Amino acid sequence: MSGFSVTPVRSASDRRAFIQFPYDLFRDSPVWVPPLRMDAAKLINPKKNPFFEHGRMGLFLARSSDGKVVGRIAAIYNGMHLKKYNDGVGFFGFFDVVDDRLVAHALLDAAMAWLREQGLTGVRGPANPSLNDTAGLLVDGFDRQPSILMPYNFSYYVDHVESYGFERAMTMWAYYSHIKYINDAKLFRGSELILKRYPSLTVRRLDIDRFTDEAKLIMDIYNDAWSDNWGHVPMTDAEFAHLAADMKQIVDPRLVVIVEDDGEAVAFAASLPDLNYALKTIKNGRLLPFGLAKLLMLASSGVIREIRMPLMGVKRSHHGRGLDALLISKTIEAGHEIGVTGCEMSWVLDSNLRLRHALEALNSVIDKEYAMYERSLS
Repeated sequence: MSGFSVTPVRSASDRRAFIQFPYDLFRDSPVWVPPLRMDAAKLINPKKNPFFEHGRMGLFLARSSDGKVVGRIAAIYNGMHLKKYNDGVGFFGFFDVVDDRLVAHALLDAAMAWLREQGLTGVRGPANPSLNDTAGLLVDGFDRQPSILMPYNFSYYVDHVESYGFERAMTMWAYYSHIKYINDAKLFRGSELILKRYPSLTVRRLDIDRFTDEAKLIMDIYNDAWSDNWGHVPMTDAEFAHLAADMKQIVDPRLVVIVEDDGEAVAFAASLPDLNYALKTIKNGRLLPFGLAKLLMLASSGVIREIRMPLMGVKRSHHGRGLDALLISKTIEAGHEIGVTGCEMSWVLDSNLRLRHALEALNSVIDKEYAMYERSLS
């Protein structure tokens, strides 16, 4: 594309155009799922997203000579990441673009320049806006619908990012397990063996009536369990409270498994109904006037038979006891009770061999591949 320009998002109309662009770009995609507009707007709103308590963003739009939006990107300063790693790394995210390398590279140029102005020396992405939100570039599995809270992009994004000089920093996998491939006898026998080996362990489900306290327990386990994982950044109390408030609206307490050791919570796995099957029917991500009724009807009708496990953690003090497998098996057991036929576990770091082996032992298969990319800002 010869005639285009990249400019910062400055006005309210620019912000609306920034939010709108993916709905236009993916309109004809049979597998893309439109996010709710209210959620998309909240992510980039400093007044509504607690990420902005420690982070900031520069938003940019690419427009053709006739004023049509042809791309967008965010340059992201993540204060919690820099506090933990002190590595000078910033991020790019909210990256969507037409299939034009010149436009893609111009957007990346704008983001890189903004990050340099913040005094940063490296860049990683995509993150929207952090690894605690949706993150990663889809590099395999373009023909399949993403699970709830997972990103989707066209295959040409990979070329546009790699041709700019980005190299893969980490591979992340989405594993999938279907009820017909699960050996229930082996699964439950394994759970019983773990519980017999460690008699102080007990397994329970989320107490929705104590949701605030339960969320705090889960946050403490998460921050401990993930602290040594690649790229992990601890959530602030405000960020976790924000996430928990969103999750409370859709969580099924039977699908949140907590393991205790002598009454102390030491591990958890949280799964969500894959509401993408319902969101897919809501045009342009607008809940009003009829979308909300449709979403609630589909969510409660039993039509949604698949779930996604986005969060799981075992405290470091309890590694090596098979609790990953115990959490997965107990989640599958709960899924049987409510008629779940399939579960996606995502994403799983390529370096997390313990969890990968546990999933593969349960006949789970890799369904999609994602990657985080990085490069120097020099």
